[in-house]
Amino acid sequence: MSKAAARFALLCALVGLGASCAATYVHYRLIVDPGYSSFCDVSASVSCTQVYLSPYSTFRGIPVAVLGALWFAGAALLVGIGLIAVDEVRDNVTGYLFAASTLAMAVVLYFEYVSFSILKLVCVLCLVMAGSVVALFFLTGAKTPFPMTQLPRRGAHDLRRLISTPAAILVTVLFLGGAVATLMLFPRKSPEGAAAAPVSAPPPSQAQQSEFEGFMATSPRVDLGVPSEGATVLVVKFNDFQCPPCRQSHMAYKPILAKYQADNPGKVRYVLKDFPLDAECNDSVTNTIHPSACEAAVAVRLAREHNREDAMIEWVFANQPSLTPDLVKQAAREVGQVPDFDARYASTLELVKRDIALGKQFGVRATPTFFIDGLKLDGALPPQYFQQAIEYELGHARAKSDRQ
Repeated sequence: MSKAAARFALLCALVGLGASCAATYVHYRLIVDPGYSSFCDVSASVSCTQVYLSPYSTFRGIPVAVLGALWFAGAALLVGIGLIAVDEVRDNVTGYLFAASTLAMAVVLYFEYVSFSILKLVCVLCLVMAGSVVALFFLTGAKTPFPMTQLPRRGAHDLRRLISTPAAILVTVLFLGGAVATLMLFPRKSPEGAAAAPVSAPPPSQAQQSEFEGFMATSPRVDLGVPSEGATVLVVKFNDFQCPPCRQSHMAYKPILAKYQADNPGKVRYVLKDFPLDAECNDSVTNTIHPSACEAAVAVRLAREHNREDAMIEWVFANQPSLTPDLVKQAAREVGQVPDFDARYASTLELVKRDIALGKQFGVRATPTFFIDGLKLDGALPPQYFQQAIEYELGHARAKSDRQ
């Protein structure tokens, strides 16, 4: 491979490395902030976020983007070595890259199939990475000057050279050490159901409790017009079933609400209101990133009529990363026992729109948005503060009753 071809190969590797690092950053942000929307979320069908939220985005818990970044970093390192090495080594590097890019091509083709055929999504960063691999594959395939059957023998010869060169050993150790550290230190997604773990987190300190109670006492409240049905505390959540923070708050608050239901039946009423971030039913949304949210809201409403609401909610949140309108319809039949989803979709969607109109009336712009006895909370509280808010409202009601 000539030096000009090697420079082009280096450019391809660096472009792929840049795209994979950007993808790794997006994946990291989604782990630490599930409400994050990436810069490449263009529309409902062009969305890196939805691809990285899917179960196909990791391999044994490791983000595919991280593995891609390490592959491109290794490719760039190999090309760099080829640029400064003698001609024989540069030729060998071309063969190594061709073998590596052949394997990478198989991986790329699989993930592009998943993206387009299964998820029905376009990931811009993924396309850039795929393009870089394809370019390296064809370039190195055309420039490899020897039969690939000779590659093992040439590799063994270069390995002996590497072992006898201290600088090469140092670079190899640094690269492998960095790769292992990256794989070990990169945060992993929480397992299913782990969102409930914060319930056992240490309670707020006395100072934190006092500050929070001051916030509860002085914040303005509104009347949503939602009946309390005799409950002392009314919690209203404006929800989007494709919203990751909505799922997290559902999992985190479920044991808290169950405890109140067991210890103080009827004292706390929890009401879900629909606010899908989907332009199909929410005209305040201009960039749909949750294209199955309207269908999910309708499915849960219809399942309620068959006493299958809880099962439907659990299914939707459990399958949130891979939801599609067709998958929701299928689950409505099988999980929600709804036989007439299509026939009743339009009329039920009007009820969803009423919730959306109510939310907009009281300033809801994102999900989840909570109202605890009329006090608006943008986003979800940590579980211990959610519990403290309910305790505050119960205590406030008891004190008011004692005064009377």
